[in-house]
Amino acid sequence: MKTTWVLVADEAIARILEGHKPGQELACIDELTDAGAHADAADLRRDAYGRRAGAGAGPGAGPAVGGGTGRQRAPSSVTSSAGEDELHLEAEGFARRVAEHLAEALQKQRYDELRIAAAPRFLGLLRKHLPAQVANVVTEEVDKDLVHLPERELTERLFAAKFAGDRAGGQAAS
Repeated sequence: MKTTWVLVADEAIARILEGHKPGQELACIDELTDAGAHADAADLRRDAYGRRAGAGAGPGAGPAVGGGTGRQRAPSSVTSSAGEDELHLEAEGFARRVAEHLAEALQKQRYDELRIAAAPRFLGLLRKHLPAQVANVVTEEVDKDLVHLPERELTERLFAAKFAGDRAGGQAAS
C-alpha cells in the first residue's frame, strides 16, 4: 500500500499530513514554520524607511529645504527596496527548507506519493526548489491557500470523491 503525504503550505506554515487508510481523515504528522514570515510587514516598512533616508539621517542633517535651518530635509536620492524583497527572500528560503525536508523524508522512504496544496506564489517558489526525485512523486498540485483548514475539511476537499465514496460504502455496510 502506498503512503501518500499531503503538503499544505503558504509562505509561513507548511503542514504535512498523511492518511493511513483510504477514506480515513488526514492526520498532521509534521509542521514547519518560518519565524521570519511572521514578522510584521509594518516593521519591514519602518526598516526600509530608515534605509531610504540616506546617510546622516539625524535631526537637522542634510540640506534644509527653503534655505532655513529647520529640520525639514531635501528628499533623499538614496533608494533601497524593502518590504516585498525581504518578504520574497524569506518565502524563498522557507520554500527551500520545505523542499529539503521533503527530499530527506523521501530518501528515508517515509512516503511514496505527494499531493501539494499551496498558496499560488508559494507553490511557484516550491516548484523551483523541489529536487527532481520529489517532483517525480507529486501526483497533484492545488494552487490554493488551505493551510488553516482543519484536517477533516482538507480531507473532504482534497480527496472528495474517494472520501465520500468510502464513507458511503462504510455506512451502507453498517
